[in-house]
Amino acid sequence: MQARKKYIFLTFFASWLLLFFFGGDQLRRFAFFSGRKAKARRNWPHWTDRSLLKNFADPEELQRDGDRSLLSPRERRAAWLSVYKNSRCRMETCFDFSRCEKNGFKVFTYPRERDQPISESYSKILTSIQRSRYYTPKPKEACLFILSIDTLDRDHLSRQYVRDVDEKIRGFPLWNGGRNHLIFNLYSGTWPNYTEDLGFDIGQAILAKASFDTESFRPGFDISIPLFSRDHPQRGGERGWLYQDSIPPKKKYLLVFKGKRYLTGIGSGTRNALHHIHNGKDIISLTTCKHGKDWEKHKDTRCDKDNVDYEKFDYQELLHNSTFCIVPRGRRLGSFRFLEALQAACIPVLLSDGWELPFAEAIDWGKAAIVGSERLLLQIPSAVHCIHPERVLAFQQQTQFLWDAYFSSVDKIVHTTLEIIKDRLSPHRSRSRFLWNTLPGGLLVLPDFSTYLGDFPFYYLQHGSSPSEKFTAFIRAMSQAGSLSQPILRLIQAVSGSQYCAQILVLWSCENLPPPSGKWPQTTVPLTIIQGRRKLSDRFFPYGAIQTDAVLSLDEHTSLSTSEVDFAFVVWRSFPERIVGFPTRSHFWDPEQGHWGYTSKWTNELSIVLTTAAFYHRYYHSLFTEYLPAGLRELVDGLAACEDILMNVLVAAVTKLPPIKVTQRKQHKEMVPQQVGYVDGVVETLLSREWSPSPLHSPPAQVKGTAGAAGSRRFSQRQDCLNQLVDWFGYMPLVSSQLRLDPVLFKDQVSVLRKKYPHLEKP
Repeated sequence: MQARKKYIFLTFFASWLLLFFFGGDQLRRFAFFSGRKAKARRNWPHWTDRSLLKNFADPEELQRDGDRSLLSPRERRAAWLSVYKNSRCRMETCFDFSRCEKNGFKVFTYPRERDQPISESYSKILTSIQRSRYYTPKPKEACLFILSIDTLDRDHLSRQYVRDVDEKIRGFPLWNGGRNHLIFNLYSGTWPNYTEDLGFDIGQAILAKASFDTESFRPGFDISIPLFSRDHPQRGGERGWLYQDSIPPKKKYLLVFKGKRYLTGIGSGTRNALHHIHNGKDIISLTTCKHGKDWEKHKDTRCDKDNVDYEKFDYQELLHNSTFCIVPRGRRLGSFRFLEALQAACIPVLLSDGWELPFAEAIDWGKAAIVGSERLLLQIPSAVHCIHPERVLAFQQQTQFLWDAYFSSVDKIVHTTLEIIKDRLSPHRSRSRFLWNTLPGGLLVLPDFSTYLGDFPFYYLQHGSSPSEKFTAFIRAMSQAGSLSQPILRLIQAVSGSQYCAQILVLWSCENLPPPSGKWPQTTVPLTIIQGRRKLSDRFFPYGAIQTDAVLSLDEHTSLSTSEVDFAFVVWRSFPERIVGFPTRSHFWDPEQGHWGYTSKWTNELSIVLTTAAFYHRYYHSLFTEYLPAGLRELVDGLAACEDILMNVLVAAVTKLPPIKVTQRKQHKEMVPQQVGYVDGVVETLLSREWSPSPLHSPPAQVKGTAGAAGSRRFSQRQDCLNQLVDWFGYMPLVSSQLRLDPVLFKDQVSVLRKKYPHLEKP
């Protein structure tokens, strides 16, 4: 009993100790802090010189930095609603698809008013639309409308700012609240915040805008375009600066930036911090304070040194010799530096939070640019250091492709905008992102032709397929006699004897009806007569009868053997995106005359393969007829013997590659139609003969009679045609080559039995 009491007492005593150490300690602390709080609160010192201290700044007096979040929610919402009252607009809710059903995708531009000022850049945009294949002068046919009012610069401090836009557009009977309208804008807002305010209500119009903020962007409806200068070329444009790939793709500098920084206001935060990554070796980051009128009033302690260092480097040299280029935001989210970096193959490192990148709906910018964060500027150098050389090379190549395909001219920027809208109208026939981001680009791939990659000449390698093993012979007959001449009979027999020939089509472009079927030669392949419209452009019309990938284009007076046809087709299957043929011509620059020349002299260079005897892919018929604007086809129909030059120019513009000549045949004799009249869209012709060779840079030798005069006139017209095409494209697309392909063992001193095409060696 005593032991039991003893153990109970010890247990109680231990519990009391535990309560004292754990609970009592907490109670003491609580009492201690409570005692402190109970004391009288210490007052702030009473300053005797309080009158000398500055008051707190009012919110309006604070300079805001580049982060838009520093704007009050009320300010942001007011600016946003002033432009985007229809912020929920989508193509399904704010676009009238019925206007596009009858006549397809046609674009109408409002007529310009005489007293209405217009900037050079907006004039280029309107010209691009009016030169496109989608333009219509009839508003009833239009699916999309473009204002004639210049809306590019909506900074009310700018000289190009157009006032009272709201009143003007409400007076347009076609406005309809902005439905089916497209508005272009490069500059919005003004100092100091540069908000998205355009100064007028766009209603339900689609906005194609530079420096688009993701908060204001309406996905699937608006389009983000690049910021371009007024000097940006109308068409053509300079090519990219990456002339050849260097492996590894290492340049003198890793990362560069040279530009102005803002001492105050929006956009100053990012640019003011760029000096932190400058090391003077492989990373060059130079800024200057010298811009604007009052920069000296706001300059900081670093300005003088920055201004001195800024002059030590040339901007163009940095672009040429750097792998990466920093593209920070300016006052607005976009900057001219973006396109400059793309052209220079200097991989853009974007520091512009919230920027909806240009044409991001179609372009995969992850393959051509590094999208950084303004808050993680100091991590950029280490991030670009870690990129593998193979990926760097892929980035550089993609910048050149994107520059050339979508950004090198105003024409391409505008056409890309229109094509994106057109794809939205028929999603089931729209281009995939693969087509937009792979050579030759979305503008040159017509979804109306096909949506299957294997039907185009550019994607056999990626698709893992090959062209069809047969070809269609397409012979143009223009003889005025209306009967079958001996040359065409021999040509049909030679072509039909080819093991690769699937069918023969004869385009009958004569006044008289074609001979009855009994007078045509018997062939082992189908022979079909197509009644032409007697226009020169008919030669490249996408006839439904052409079912094979390969087309062998011929004239009725062309002379070829079966062996030549077979060998040329085998070569073409290895180069399905190019023109492969026999007769060649070349172009040259004439410095004395100041224009391009055309010659048929035998030289070691060629840039044109005449389509009187040539293989090419049938897709080029669709490009010729549907991609090229009507004005170019009218030019072809108005000038004799111009259609083959246009086809060569078109293929060169698409592929950036020269045609391919096969075999050594030189004595090519072609009977070519010469225009003697052009009545009601029909070309009245006679036949003249051009012989090769001819003297350098001169027309063929004159012969007596009408044929000689017509031949000289034809040569002059072809040269005139070439220069008009260069003017239309904005540059010379033709590419010269010194390549000729012959069969294996061609003219080698070996047994004839070892040669596959021995007949090609005969003169």
